[in-house]
Amino acid sequence: MNVRSCAIFLLLCIVLGSATVSAQGFLGVSGTKIVNGRGEEFILRGIGLGGWLVPEGYMLQTSSFANSPTEIRNKIVGMVGAANADTFYALYRKSYVARKDIEQIAKWGFNSIRLPMHYALLTPKNQPGVYLESGFALIDSLLSWCEANRLYLILDLHCAPGGQNSANISDYISGEPSLWESVDNQNQTIALWKKIAERYAAKEWIGGYDLLNETVWTFGAMLPPLKNLRDLSIAITSAIRQVDTTHIVFIEGNSWATDFSGLTPAWDAKMAYSFHKYWNSNDYNSIAYLISLRTNSNRPLWLGESGENSNQWFEECITLMEANKIGWAWWPHKKIGSIAGPLSATLIPEYNTLLSYWKGQTTRPTLTFALNALLDQAGMLAYDKCRFQPDVIDAIIRQPNSTETLPYANNSIPGYIYAVNYDMGKMPFAYKDNDYQQIPQGTAYNSGWVYRNDGVDIESCSDAPTNGYDVGWIGDGEYLRFTVNVLHAGSYSANIRVASQSGGGQVMMQVDDTISFGGVVSVPLTGGWQTWGTVFLGIHDLAPGTHKLRIIFVKGGFNLNHMQFSRFDGVADGETSQPNTFGVRQNYPNPFNPSTRIAYSLPSSGSVSLEVMDVLGRRVRTIEQGFQAEGEHFAEFDARSAGLSSGVYYYRVNYSGHYSKTMKAVLIQ
Repeated sequence: MNVRSCAIFLLLCIVLGSATVSAQGFLGVSGTKIVNGRGEEFILRGIGLGGWLVPEGYMLQTSSFANSPTEIRNKIVGMVGAANADTFYALYRKSYVARKDIEQIAKWGFNSIRLPMHYALLTPKNQPGVYLESGFALIDSLLSWCEANRLYLILDLHCAPGGQNSANISDYISGEPSLWESVDNQNQTIALWKKIAERYAAKEWIGGYDLLNETVWTFGAMLPPLKNLRDLSIAITSAIRQVDTTHIVFIEGNSWATDFSGLTPAWDAKMAYSFHKYWNSNDYNSIAYLISLRTNSNRPLWLGESGENSNQWFEECITLMEANKIGWAWWPHKKIGSIAGPLSATLIPEYNTLLSYWKGQTTRPTLTFALNALLDQAGMLAYDKCRFQPDVIDAIIRQPNSTETLPYANNSIPGYIYAVNYDMGKMPFAYKDNDYQQIPQGTAYNSGWVYRNDGVDIESCSDAPTNGYDVGWIGDGEYLRFTVNVLHAGSYSANIRVASQSGGGQVMMQVDDTISFGGVVSVPLTGGWQTWGTVFLGIHDLAPGTHKLRIIFVKGGFNLNHMQFSRFDGVADGETSQPNTFGVRQNYPNPFNPSTRIAYSLPSSGSVSLEVMDVLGRRVRTIEQGFQAEGEHFAEFDARSAGLSSGVYYYRVNYSGHYSKTMKAVLIQ
């Protein structure tokens, strides 16, 4: 974790520390509420460990050729063999979730974890009554870490025998009987849940049992005796209650956990209904039917899975849940090469080469290369090697309760402020973007898909200096807000670094909600989206201390790399006072045609340069260059000698390599 991330993380810990709920005792049900061991209402605020025990293609960048756990394993076995595949999966699981991950989840402010499980890790396919201690040992280790960090662990059967839907997420295999088409698969599912409940019945930090993840099935008369979701859910519940009468049973609806037809009335005193919510609006109407379900059934609701959207959508969804006393679990905590989660593992070049082969784009790599690529990528999943994405955690944990914006980076004046390091916070307080959420599924809310998970579009940047990224696809009326620290009182000039394919953009800057630095300034054509030029915004006096700066894109159509703030009163960056007589005065006449005089004073002899620049910061004429004596100096500038046309120009005097001052001149012909 870098210095910026550490600072933000510590700040989040301070903000969240006073709000963390100290849970104790078995979770239970009291009417429409989930309660803790003291009978107090307990709102689950959790995160899902998706991808750990149930790998999915989009998390591993394999979705174009292998989506389900079985498809992914078959690809790996076909490349490196079964024994080497086992070695890969052992390292993969060890790296993906370790004690450090769980400790951080607790520190971030969550109080629970949802664990997606694959039945085959606990009981072999077509071998009912046989159980695998190695699989249960994974759960035992996770539970011990949860206990140490006071996190409830909710067990979710993500992949039931045969598959409860025909999608990759249940590991359904085409041509084989599904869960709903096989009595043997149903019986093995029931027996597995009984075994799980028997093992964990006495465990206080088990938060409950999520029986079947996202069933999607059309039930008909030709199905086996347990012919629908209600029948099987009751049978599983009955088996659990033979060995465990304490833990909550969570019942998901059909059709991706959204349809609860036939699942009322409730059949158990300690059951709750679990729904999933993706890619739809976050207004009350989107959950009204669920509120009715809660009221009519007299049982709690739990949003067992949601996510895969922008930070703003996250904040709005959680705000809606909290307002209606509904607990939630976010999805997921880690992926390879993604901005939409708390942790992102770097996609290494060797693994990308392997992906290219599987896509049919390159020749087959050697076994040694392929195995090393797999193992190295698995190692990159370890917490300490992942990129922590504080904006996601901030959106989930803090923003539902605050309109305050927090700095994403240390932005100081004088110096460079990179556009992508705008504040963390929700719209419209930290930023405004015209396309900021994924509704419906597939809607692009971040065209660049790098660095941050807001609607602000970010891409890789080729300019220099840069932190590697710029804000692109800028639209009319969008803006960014920054918390900045002014180190010294004084006058400052502001330049922005822009790239524009066609020109026509307009921008202005505000400091503490006051228009500053010259008002609205035009952004000219630079010749391409990565062809960069400098635009002078103006000069403004700034007091020392913390300020809120906002850059407003009055008219879009350009990219923004950074803003640069420099002392304009003859004081070098980092100095507290200027030389006694150093100064640069306004040219006269101004406006001018075709010539003008520039005056400046030097406190002592030293090297001097006097340059004239256009609005993009390009030098059009060097008037003076060399060693000069102390005292007053005058320079004549004739625009005809530089072949200049009417427009705004800037002249800058640099003195002794430490002091600089820039002024604006207007040529009218």
